[in-house]
Amino acid sequence: MRKFAVALAALALAGCTNSTPTSPYPGGTSPGGQSTATAPSSPSTTLSSPTDRPQPPPQSSAEPLPGGPTPVPAERIDASTLSELYKKDVQVSADGRTLRVIGLAGGCKRASAEVAAQAADQVWITLVTTYYPPAGGGLCTQELYDVPLNVTLDAPLGDRRVVLESREDTA
Repeated sequence: MRKFAVALAALALAGCTNSTPTSPYPGGTSPGGQSTATAPSSPSTTLSSPTDRPQPPPQSSAEPLPGGPTPVPAERIDASTLSELYKKDVQVSADGRTLRVIGLAGGCKRASAEVAAQAADQVWITLVTTYYPPAGGGLCTQELYDVPLNVTLDAPLGDRRVVLESREDTA
């Protein structure tokens, strides 16, 4: 282990040195006696993303619900297929047409929601988590956070049940 630490320290020090001269004049002094030494420049890294990989859209919170939110009673929410990571929380706007659900995002993942189907007795909402692979094979952080998302129904929710489902996509 000690040899590994010494080797790692030597590599780190080797990477911190600059072997190129910092002045075109010997000793760092110009013919007029002025010092021309400059600080070594740090290497610049340009990150570019291939055009064949989509970039994740910015994740933002949903607009406030028109007329304020009203919670949908828990007995009218079917979230039996969702993992325990999702909040089983649905709110409805005053006019009954906009629902707020909670998706999951974080790292290279973005959240969205879709109205999958609507019937006289229930509506199906799909919570979508889309993974955007990092350009150049980079890494993503693994945290997840709740994201409020709004969906609009064709008709007011009324007494219909809300069925929450989830799906994972890759961009």
